[in-house]
Amino acid sequence: MVDSPGRITLWGIEVFMAAADERSISAAARRLGASPSTVSQQLTNLESAVGATLLDRNARPVRLTTAGEIMQRRAQAILNEAAQARAELAMSDLSMLTRFRLGMIEDFEADVTPRLLTHMAGELKGCQFLLETGASHHLHDLLDARTLDVIVAAEIGGEADWVELHPLLREPFVVAAPKGAVRDPDNVLRQLKRLPLIQYTPRHYMGRLINSHLARQNIALPHRFELDSYHAILAMVGQGQGWTILTPLALQRAQRFASQIDVFDLPFEPLSRTISLTARKGILQDMPTNVAATLKPILQEVIVGPALAQHGFLKGKLTLL
Repeated sequence: MVDSPGRITLWGIEVFMAAADERSISAAARRLGASPSTVSQQLTNLESAVGATLLDRNARPVRLTTAGEIMQRRAQAILNEAAQARAELAMSDLSMLTRFRLGMIEDFEADVTPRLLTHMAGELKGCQFLLETGASHHLHDLLDARTLDVIVAAEIGGEADWVELHPLLREPFVVAAPKGAVRDPDNVLRQLKRLPLIQYTPRHYMGRLINSHLARQNIALPHRFELDSYHAILAMVGQGQGWTILTPLALQRAQRFASQIDVFDLPFEPLSRTISLTARKGILQDMPTNVAATLKPILQEVIVGPALAQHGFLKGKLTLL
């Protein structure tokens, strides 16, 4: 991209907002798919154009100056207007859409996402697809910041009035324990308590959801490990180091450990989460509805069907919506 010293560019504003949000030049570069040197140059150009230092780049983390705080408020309004303009142009003829920014939870990364993108690429021949994969709370933040057009993620509650919501899948939380560790079906929790809980990190929404549910049940479980990797958690469970609470989607992503673990219902009040497609209301015409309709048979084929075949007790609990 050509640098424009002395001019305020939309690209420069996007770079500035990414750096302001991430509080890091390298993190902003990863978010934008650019190099750190490009980010630094664009920030220098923007500061030259406005005649003020916007970021203290020597601070760790990077810190907004007073001028930067003023610029941040104005820059968000500019980006909002640019996004609205793109949306209005797209609404006139979605077949002419040139860029589609999609966020997908990591649970769908290997099987669901490629099939969805292949289908959409066939429908929108001239469109460039930009994919962001991550945790649900991160994707919701990016949608709120207008960095993404549509996300597929777990509902986190408190949706704003600008949200268009299309529920896709409801899945229960289940127990995964070392093979044979639970022998008495009438005293499951007592047997589980002999082993430590290997906890999915509460830094992510799913981990906080599990913690809150346990607190509501007045259940205190000792744990030594808080991990953010399904594979690492289930590998440790398979090795007999503890047990965990996850979802069928998590189990599907770590199939190689299936022979080393037993899976069953929570031995207390059930807990579930809903995966939905979320977009800004009224922006992309019927595209969110159509994408949701495209996703459901994919989810049935690659997620729901195989999970029910492997764990029959999930019938009626793991369902399309």
